[in-house]
Amino acid sequence: MTSRNSGARHANKPHDIVERALDLSKADGCVVIADEESTANLRWAGNALTTNGVTRGRTLTVIATVEGKQGTASGVVSRSAVTADELEGVVRAAEAAARASGPAEDAQPLVEGVPQSPGFTEPPAETSSAVFGEFAPALGEAFARARAGGRELYGFAHHSLVSSYLGTSTGLRLRHDQPTGTLELNAKSPDRTRSAWAGRSTRDFTDVDPAALDAELATRLGWAERRIELPAGRYETLLPPTAVADLLIYQLWSSAARDAAEGRTVFSKAGGGTRVGEKLSELPLTLRSDPNEPGLESAPFVLAHASGDDASVFDNGLPLTATEWMSEGALAHLLTTRHSAGLTGLPVAPAIDNLILDGGDGRSLDEMVAATERGLLLTCLWYIREVDPATLLLTGLTRDGVYLVENGEVVGEVNNFRFNESPVDLLGRAVAAGRTEKTLPREWSDWFTRAAMPALRVPDFNMSSVSQGV
Repeated sequence: MTSRNSGARHANKPHDIVERALDLSKADGCVVIADEESTANLRWAGNALTTNGVTRGRTLTVIATVEGKQGTASGVVSRSAVTADELEGVVRAAEAAARASGPAEDAQPLVEGVPQSPGFTEPPAETSSAVFGEFAPALGEAFARARAGGRELYGFAHHSLVSSYLGTSTGLRLRHDQPTGTLELNAKSPDRTRSAWAGRSTRDFTDVDPAALDAELATRLGWAERRIELPAGRYETLLPPTAVADLLIYQLWSSAARDAAEGRTVFSKAGGGTRVGEKLSELPLTLRSDPNEPGLESAPFVLAHASGDDASVFDNGLPLTATEWMSEGALAHLLTTRHSAGLTGLPVAPAIDNLILDGGDGRSLDEMVAATERGLLLTCLWYIREVDPATLLLTGLTRDGVYLVENGEVVGEVNNFRFNESPVDLLGRAVAAGRTEKTLPREWSDWFTRAAMPALRVPDFNMSSVSQGV
């Protein structure tokens, strides 16, 4: 039998840290999450690399549960760079936090009966600068083409790999490796009066083509050579996949079942209850999440580092399956934990770390432009903020290129706007959706990167005022 002191000496690997923390626990229940993260990045400005780097880090989260006469309390403590010698202090701090807390409203029995993940005892996966092995030379070639074409490229590429190890006092031993890559590329005219943006989400940078992105941005800078001033108003507008993603991600984040059932959100039904089952769009659109979606794979079980309206630490380890939030235009599910599902009578439907909108007609954005008599083509949205939760009215800005389309062709760049729109209302007014494709949400890319969306045509998008932004 391994002694406790021997365990302390060897508790340096993630799974050892988890086992050691569970062994140290004196609480009635315990959940331990060890997140091992490695990152690699490149940054560039003015057609030249400026910085690059690689980092490593560990975060340990201990969740202690304590039974009391009035119910179960929970305490959560997360710390970075925890060593074996510091481990007991983290465990004791979580237990103290639980004892100092009142009963947890979301208390449920800890999850059990989930088979152990393959590779739970294996070392964490790691990224390195090698992830840019093919991308970096291609980026250098793009710099040369941009320089020759009289434009400047700015941007960054970031790749992270997080290995999460989850262990519980009920016997769960689960692991997930999550790669996340993002590329953001800006092209500017030398006088900085014209700017265009493109972004990509990737797992490993093998599917990112800098030459194609530079060509796309060169085209947009060319469109911007003609400037057209337009007033605020409602315009037929083509929203590209990145803009659709930013709007629908916020909609997903705002779809907690309990909030809806208590009458606080756009998904609340007049007179009580929720709008589940109600038609939101006349288009046959399906909004869904699936941890096994090819190219957008995410954790297949709940990893909750804290409790909130749409997450519960008691649900850690709960298996996740494909979920339709909207099915053929009708609201199908709202975000629930086991606790909020019990309160609302809705099925358990935890958050999943990707979002896909299907049901369009398969046309590319270029084909949708060609079918536009007169309208606006956006690049992306920026600085999105909520105005009214009851309608999910959002405001924000357009950025890096708004273009006027006439008779199927882009004829110039127009000024930027502030918009006021609700994504739920937009789904009801959209008259066409194109081909679903992987996209990078620009506004939320620090928190949510795995998305696939079509472009949407909205006949009367509300550009509420003119913006002076570039």
